[in-house]
Amino acid sequence: MKLFEPIYRTVLKWAGHKHADRYLAGVSFAESSFFPIPVDVMLAPMVLAKPHRSWYLATITTLMSVLGGALGYFIGVFFFDAYGQQILSAFDAHDVFENIKQQYAANGVWIILLAGFTPIPYKIFTIASGVLSIAFLPFIALSFIGRGARFFLVAGLIRLGGEKLESTIHKQVELLGWLAVALVVVLGVVYYFL
Repeated sequence: MKLFEPIYRTVLKWAGHKHADRYLAGVSFAESSFFPIPVDVMLAPMVLAKPHRSWYLATITTLMSVLGGALGYFIGVFFFDAYGQQILSAFDAHDVFENIKQQYAANGVWIILLAGFTPIPYKIFTIASGVLSIAFLPFIALSFIGRGARFFLVAGLIRLGGEKLESTIHKQVELLGWLAVALVVVLGVVYYFL
């Protein structure tokens, strides 16, 4: 039974849709404040489908992700008691949230730069930034740098790989899918014990 190939084909189909840019913008915005699926799963196939638009797509993703991060920040400032706890519960992220508060105490706003680039759920950092009253302008500036670096790197690597990469992914999609699942599990276990 193939699990990842039908998903891959569906995402590639969406990537070619005439409103794909709007979907990418919406997912990028939502992912930074409350949506559980990383935007990379939409950005990568869109760049594969239209490599000549890779920088444009990375720009949309970055801008909307930072705007979504601002929403997460304001959820933390104004609505944490009403909605923030529900978001943390939905992601089972209360311990992660406490850890992030400690990271802010130790590293200051520079932790935002790291959060924007890594696969750690960025939405938890955006909400925590608001709850902890981190200065808004440095939060936005570091979010642009971290998120932009991540999305332009993804777009650049996919564009560089081109059709050859798409062919390889298509042939190995099941293996790559299960390797990604295994990597997430390993990173989760390592993070939990550290």
